[in-house]
Amino acid sequence: MVVQTKNERSKHVVHLSAECYPVAKVGGLGDVVGALPRYLQRAGFRVWVVMPWYNKPFVREHDFEVTYTGHFRQGSRQLEVQIHKERRNLLGFELYLIKIPGLIDRDEPYGYADESEQFMAFQHGFLHWITDAGIKPDVVHCHDHHTGLIPFLMYHSERFSALREVPTVGTVHNGQYQGWMEWNKAILLPPFDTWKWGLLDWDGVINPLGALIKCCTAYTTVSEGYLNELMIQANGLERLFEMERAKGVGIVNGIDPSVWDPEHDPMLEHRYGAGDVQYGKERNKVSLCERFGLDTAKPLLAYIGRFAGEKGADILPQIIENIMGGGDVGLNMMILGSGDTQMEEEITHLAEKYPEKVAVHIGYQEELSHRIYAAADFLIMPSRVEPCGLNQLYSMRYGTIPIVRATGGLKDTVLDMDEPQGYGILFPEASADDAVQAVYRALELYAQRRRMEQLREQLMALDFSWDKSAAKYIEIYQNIIA
Repeated sequence: MVVQTKNERSKHVVHLSAECYPVAKVGGLGDVVGALPRYLQRAGFRVWVVMPWYNKPFVREHDFEVTYTGHFRQGSRQLEVQIHKERRNLLGFELYLIKIPGLIDRDEPYGYADESEQFMAFQHGFLHWITDAGIKPDVVHCHDHHTGLIPFLMYHSERFSALREVPTVGTVHNGQYQGWMEWNKAILLPPFDTWKWGLLDWDGVINPLGALIKCCTAYTTVSEGYLNELMIQANGLERLFEMERAKGVGIVNGIDPSVWDPEHDPMLEHRYGAGDVQYGKERNKVSLCERFGLDTAKPLLAYIGRFAGEKGADILPQIIENIMGGGDVGLNMMILGSGDTQMEEEITHLAEKYPEKVAVHIGYQEELSHRIYAAADFLIMPSRVEPCGLNQLYSMRYGTIPIVRATGGLKDTVLDMDEPQGYGILFPEASADDAVQAVYRALELYAQRRRMEQLREQLMALDFSWDKSAAKYIEIYQNIIA
């Protein structure tokens, strides 16, 4: 990894995000922002993570101090902004929470009717704080549309002119969500150079993700494959990503081996390393299958994730029916997830229809997810859109063979087992037929005991830690600072 020399001042990088594990996590965004900054800090940077305040266990159970209080106007409302700093730097970097009573003081990150005002206040509150306090970072790094207005306001609002020379990085974790707002919301923004209104606009609405890509100094996507796919599938922003391709870089997310390590994972009943992966996975499978009433002697196929169309969860019921409805194919399936209520009902119905073959847990439990990765023989990801994907990386870390649709980051990180040095199973289309054929390939593999053992050991030897990815972010920082 690239590191800073002892003689130079530690460069100050601020990450802005709606999520950060373990404070608040809904998906992969939380995992990335909980890990990448720690690796940057180890490389010699001074790293802050700034996120909204949520009424979450981490916040309630740890020691925070209020380091700043101020006021700003958002439209006709006078808002108070409080900055809460975690005192002990428990996460390996400095953590700051922005609390704005009435907007940024809630239980969950998303799902509120005034979400536009919520994240606008978060961004405005951040800029108001650092300019008022005379803080001038070396880089401001914005994650997804929730922070997409930051570069525009830094560069085109006189109120924040002190930040005009600070370079910015934007990371697109999921380009399908863009934070669209009608133009009547513009009155809520801090005063800005109205000649620059086009930087906010895309197809007649304010588009924060579009503004982020237009205004940031450089942007990244969470895999090289996804960088290319955004030019052909970006929910209306395809032309913009093509125009701004020169300042884009694809960097595959890493995983934190201190969290995802079957040899030391405190959430597992039975820990194991590469040397005893066969025995360790078998013991974990027995424990999980007995808990959910599945046959411990059969191979176990898992799905972990949101029930959403982009994840291909809508074809899960057909996959299950096609496999389980044809008689005893010698397979169990374990599903952990939540989301679309119709998908939840359909999948729950099939678990009731095939109680000894299919188990479902609606919702998300971090501990259960770790236990499923350790117990499963295969993990299926039939995604239509997968910018990077972390589940396949977690599964491989635990010796679980991924069955994935060849898209985005899945295609970048999983090499089909029929290729030289291959270790996973890919299928071309997000269709039930293609997915079922891939599962049958997995069952044929499972019958080849020696090859299964070799692939498991090969998977556990792969390095998807943050070291390589963090070095690429550091290179971007150094280039734009210079």
